[in-house]
Amino acid sequence: MLTPRQLFLRHQAQTSDFPLLLEIERAEGVYMYGPEGQRYLDLISGIGVSNVGHRHPRVLQAIHNQLDKYLHLMVYGELVQAPPAQLAQALHETLPPHLDNVYFTNSGTEAVEGALKLAKRHTGRTGLLSSHNAYHGSTHGALSITGSESFKNSFRPLLPGVGHFRHNNFEDLALIDRHTAAVVIETVQGEAGVRVPAPGYLEALRQRCTEMGALLILDEIQCGFGRTGTFWAFEQFGIEPDILLTAKGMGGGMPIGAFISSQEIMSGFKTNPILGHCTTFGGHPVSCAASLATLQVIQEENLLAGLAEKAARFRRQLVHPAIRDVRGCGLLMAVEFDSFEVLKPIIDHALWQEHILTDWFLFCDNSLRIAPPLTITNGQIDEACAALLRAIDAVVGEN
Repeated sequence: MLTPRQLFLRHQAQTSDFPLLLEIERAEGVYMYGPEGQRYLDLISGIGVSNVGHRHPRVLQAIHNQLDKYLHLMVYGELVQAPPAQLAQALHETLPPHLDNVYFTNSGTEAVEGALKLAKRHTGRTGLLSSHNAYHGSTHGALSITGSESFKNSFRPLLPGVGHFRHNNFEDLALIDRHTAAVVIETVQGEAGVRVPAPGYLEALRQRCTEMGALLILDEIQCGFGRTGTFWAFEQFGIEPDILLTAKGMGGGMPIGAFISSQEIMSGFKTNPILGHCTTFGGHPVSCAASLATLQVIQEENLLAGLAEKAARFRRQLVHPAIRDVRGCGLLMAVEFDSFEVLKPIIDHALWQEHILTDWFLFCDNSLRIAPPLTITNGQIDEACAALLRAIDAVVGEN
């Protein structure tokens, strides 16, 4: 009988020539466990997914409760089902009043696709703008607005009418004009290596969109659901979007995403044509039940209260001559080194010798990602930092 590793390499499609090949048998909290009981501290939460930790008891209970009732019943939006309806209400209660309509998807990239269609439908325009080094997903529409040419050149032609602006550049806001249907921007850039908006930048962007009649779409697929220290990252910057995107940390480990807007804007999908946006599995009751439990855990267990101090604890300890910078917003952090050639051996040593799982960023491959579950304790932060420093010393030395 073939082992899971052999089956993985023989039959599962690969996305690189050097997968980690770390075999995991179970996970709980901030730890994952191999077949022989090896324990790995997860510093990246499945790339921003396990915000409440792996297999949080309340998320598991919500899943079990829903399994006893029903699974998939009907395509999206036809039958009244309590899990998506209750989740939509709970999401609305975290948001400004005008963001009162939720369309559930299976992933973040699907949320992007739906939002792009919605913006075109509402405005009657075709122009789309996003920032350089932005990541919005891998399907064709989402890939079109992703801001890395090397990441998408092999898949052209993509959507027409897409332009890009320099992040944090006020002059480039003039690119937004009467042809622009929407501007899509990560509230805090993730795959660019955690780039926080400059003071006043998002306010100026919001104002320009309003003046030009363009919709502002905030992508909080990675930086939402508490990751940056507030439930939604935009709460820190004094603006409100026309459409909000969420996924990743939303499901507590289950696949789910959403785009959220006003009833007025969302009503565009009802006519011309009817069923203007469809999905079979969007709003799946089990994923919605898990998501509602995740939202409640973040709120009721007060996970955001100590987040700033946890981030500061990482910063205080991650000091080394080889570290060039530490950027972050909440527990979305980037530790910068000279190059990928320096960083990759550190990541490998941390994994295989120190049992710490981390990685780099798609469009910033000289920076190490730190985005652990929000439930990480001070002791676990100390454990992680000590291990990372040992890995750095092992690779580049102490000086």
